[in-house]
Amino acid sequence: MRSKLLASQTAHSSWLCIGLDPAVERMPPAVRGMDEPLVGFCRAIIEATSDLVCAYKPNLGFWLAEGVAGLAALQTVIASIPAGIPVILDGKFGDVGHTAAAYARFAFEQLGVDAVTANPYLGIDALRPFLADGERGVFLLARTSNPSAPDLQDQPVGKQTLYEHVAQLAIQWDAELPGTCGLVVGATYPGELALLRSRAPGLPFLIPGIGAQGGSLSAAASHGPTADGVGPVINSSRGILYASSGPDFAEAARAAALVLRDCINEERQGDEETR
Repeated sequence: MRSKLLASQTAHSSWLCIGLDPAVERMPPAVRGMDEPLVGFCRAIIEATSDLVCAYKPNLGFWLAEGVAGLAALQTVIASIPAGIPVILDGKFGDVGHTAAAYARFAFEQLGVDAVTANPYLGIDALRPFLADGERGVFLLARTSNPSAPDLQDQPVGKQTLYEHVAQLAIQWDAELPGTCGLVVGATYPGELALLRSRAPGLPFLIPGIGAQGGSLSAAASHGPTADGVGPVINSSRGILYASSGPDFAEAARAAALVLRDCINEERQGDEETR
């Protein structure tokens, strides 16, 4: 996963990830009238932005909401993403081992994605099926971007918080299965983002919370990169997908993605100049 991600980031000069979270009711009227609106909408977004991103992140919930047709559309859309761009399936998986193996088969064999998001609450046996292939990866939920994240994630585990303990476990699991683990760390918690980078210098970060959630782009750019140069996966969904509700939605999505990609690169350059 890491080598493919780094290659995509280098080729496109980008740490930007676009979340493919299509909601039919928010699509332009012309798209809603298509036979396959999810496919038509997301393919247009991908064609307009594929040279600006380092990854795409479909959120499974939006596709499941449309039933069997939604899953078929997801498979079609993933197949249309250029081969060099990593795909992260945001399913927040986490279940006992034999069930986890079924989820891993769905994600990696049926859909062909490069990585998933997963909940580490059940421990390593629930994650091992996702970590068995060194070419694939898992971003473990550590510090999520939502407002109530502290309710559980700030609970003490010995002398540290639960989210710090997750990072510690991820380091151990990645050492056992090199190159497979990363962390989900929300830009809405810049202090925790900086802390987790200091604790886990080698793990890639998937950083949600930019855009509609008001997270810190500066913190994401400053504390996102690994010690060996793998950049963060900085995700934006609604601000790009729904930049326009008119027939120019794809062009507007490209414009929004270009602005955000360039803003991220400005932050990167500023950080490099101050080092």
